[in-house]
Amino acid sequence: MRAKHLVAASAGVMLLASPLTQAEENLWIYAKGTDTRPQGSVEVKLSDVSRFDKGSGDYRFHDIRPEIEYGVTDKLTVGAEIMIFDHNYSVNSDDLGPMVDTQGGIGSRFNDTQYGGFELALKYNILSPYKDFMGFSVGLGYENREKYRLDGGDIKQDSFTATLFFQKNFLDDTLVFVLNPKVEFERRKNDGGDEKVLEEEISLDVSAGVSYRFAPKWFIGLEARHQSDYLNPQINGEFDPELDRSSFDLGDFRIGSQHQYAYYLGPTIHYAEQTWWATAGVLFQVAGGGRADGDANKDNRNYDEHEKYHVGLSLGYEF
Repeated sequence: MRAKHLVAASAGVMLLASPLTQAEENLWIYAKGTDTRPQGSVEVKLSDVSRFDKGSGDYRFHDIRPEIEYGVTDKLTVGAEIMIFDHNYSVNSDDLGPMVDTQGGIGSRFNDTQYGGFELALKYNILSPYKDFMGFSVGLGYENREKYRLDGGDIKQDSFTATLFFQKNFLDDTLVFVLNPKVEFERRKNDGGDEKVLEEEISLDVSAGVSYRFAPKWFIGLEARHQSDYLNPQINGEFDPELDRSSFDLGDFRIGSQHQYAYYLGPTIHYAEQTWWATAGVLFQVAGGGRADGDANKDNRNYDEHEKYHVGLSLGYEF
């Protein structure tokens, strides 16, 4: 009798733990774990990372992304997502270009929901946090964008990304630490108006997270993020002679002048059932800066490319 109870209890523990183990990739807004999907399995996701407040007027941007992932093998996952950009803003400072230009000048407003682009990605797992001393995966991605995330204006952008995923678990996998350094190589064109702009940009994005399972199916965590970019925009064929330009062409790789940077920090919470999960969190800009003047950089914060806070919500369903 006791043996039957023991078997039943063990099965219950495994049942509760299984969705958490599979969903450990998704415990935060930006940071991700090293997990890949089991061979032949499918997961669909819907995320909305909303960005608020440019320190002038009002600003709201919803970055909405439906996504599907497929496990090619137990170690290799491929995915595809669509970007839907929903902007609603009216900024009151000429320092906050391109927003003030796209809205039609101070006193006007831009409000539109648009198709922003798509992303293709793959993730390959090398070390497992459950079997090895730590977890380690690598990711590659390609993005094509037709709208600029800051203002919703028309652009032509192609980006290639490389991401490293590190994960370390403690206390029987109830305490999880992750670190994700990511490098993005962007080539962006804007041929509208009187200025023809070409930007070859190298972007650095580092996300880190810690999360603790405080009850069955529930994780609470803390997430930190740094984002910065390096470039010298080419305007009508001319570079700024005081800045270094970035290049990632074969035989001509160089990192240009830093344009902006920001640091974010905030709490997250995650809930998982057997076949679905949900994650929510809010990240506040705690420091930032850049080359731009005036309202674009004030109070030790950056506002031309960053916001006061981000609110994230993501949902996933596994097949």
